[in-house]
Amino acid sequence: MDDFLKKFFPAVFEKKHHALENNYCKYDNQFLQLFTSCLYLAALIASFVASKVCSKYGRKLTMQIASIFFIIGVILTAGGINIEMIIFGRIFLGFGVGFANQAVPLFLSEIAPPNLRGALNISFQLFITIGILVSNLINYFTTNVHPHGWRISLGIAGVPALMLCLGSILICETPTSLIERHKVEEGRKVLRKIRGVENVDDEFDSIIHACEMAKQVKDPFRKLMKPVSRPQLVISICLQIFQQFTGINAIMFYAPVLFQTVGFGNDAALLSSVITGLVNVFSTVVSIYVVDRAGRRILLLEACVQMFISQVIIGIILFKELKTTGDNLSKGEAIFVVILVCTFVMGFAWSWGPLGWLIPSEIFPLETRSAGFAFAVSTNMLFTFIIGQAFLSMLCQMQAGIFFFFAAWVIIMGAFTWFLLPETKGVPVDAMVDKVWKQHWFWRSFMIEDDRPDVKVV
Repeated sequence: MDDFLKKFFPAVFEKKHHALENNYCKYDNQFLQLFTSCLYLAALIASFVASKVCSKYGRKLTMQIASIFFIIGVILTAGGINIEMIIFGRIFLGFGVGFANQAVPLFLSEIAPPNLRGALNISFQLFITIGILVSNLINYFTTNVHPHGWRISLGIAGVPALMLCLGSILICETPTSLIERHKVEEGRKVLRKIRGVENVDDEFDSIIHACEMAKQVKDPFRKLMKPVSRPQLVISICLQIFQQFTGINAIMFYAPVLFQTVGFGNDAALLSSVITGLVNVFSTVVSIYVVDRAGRRILLLEACVQMFISQVIIGIILFKELKTTGDNLSKGEAIFVVILVCTFVMGFAWSWGPLGWLIPSEIFPLETRSAGFAFAVSTNMLFTFIIGQAFLSMLCQMQAGIFFFFAAWVIIMGAFTWFLLPETKGVPVDAMVDKVWKQHWFWRSFMIEDDRPDVKVV
């Protein structure tokens, strides 16, 4: 928004409205990128603290702490009077993201029955996409509210923050977390409640066994470094890296910027980002329906083909038609680019988006689950920070080539999925070692070592 740029990034405002400015470089500003990406650096740091809190005090309290960070962040950003204040606000929002991303997927995986675990966990990603859509709509309607439309946009973020705060007070703790913290009977009571039946002995005994094993592990982070934990750790970290190197966050962060680059005006660019937001939501709904039927691998592989084709065609169009200065694309070409971006977003939203969170949340055994997921969250935040901080500079330097850069990564992702990612559809969380890792052609070699938890020798 121009009012926001004039107040905090006047140099960017001037470049944006300079008639002869390079089309690819008009938004290249490290402070603007820092405003976007500092949130994810804060989330990276917070995720390791959140891991400890999640294990020691439970998933519920971790979500409550996340909501408090969100509320503080909203107050600082919406009330910002200088660049330092809004960046500090973004950092607090990042702390909230780190705590929420640590607790929520674990919470969902632990309360879900195995046959619905994928769909329920992807609801986490679905509501993220709904949040993105709502934020795009808010920006569209407030962009012409002068001079404080940007304050309204940032302030309305307080609504979901308050919803999370109240909701996290009302929900129950997961049975696994309660039993892990020696509240055994309360855990049994909650398990009966969420399953809706009295006889939960088999599942309860399975959780008790997992907790007993987990208790013997004195240092879960050290356990993660052992070969027996290598498959889960490598896959979780790689999925997070690949998720960011699809280019999705670059496109979603800067969709209005990208669409202005190819020739849309400010309002039209925001409207185009609303369209991509709608595609994002509906495609995630498709994933909820399909993931526990078709499985994880087929969705990831299909999406690689779809995203690769979309990125390559976008790159070719921009390379041939969008010059560094002067005219933008024709109206027809610009609309075609929007369609291709939507096709790309569609492929991501029913695959790498939700499954990048689902798979890490379901493949770790209890003794390393919280620590392992902390690695996944922190890796995601680190590479989101890197892409967020670098994208506008990359767009300026690489121009249309940036889409070929991301397309090349999609090929690597597809190969990794084909050869190294086993199917986890319908497998109980605590049966992954026997039913998945010991059966895989590559990862089973890491299971030869005695995989019992490390018992501290006195």
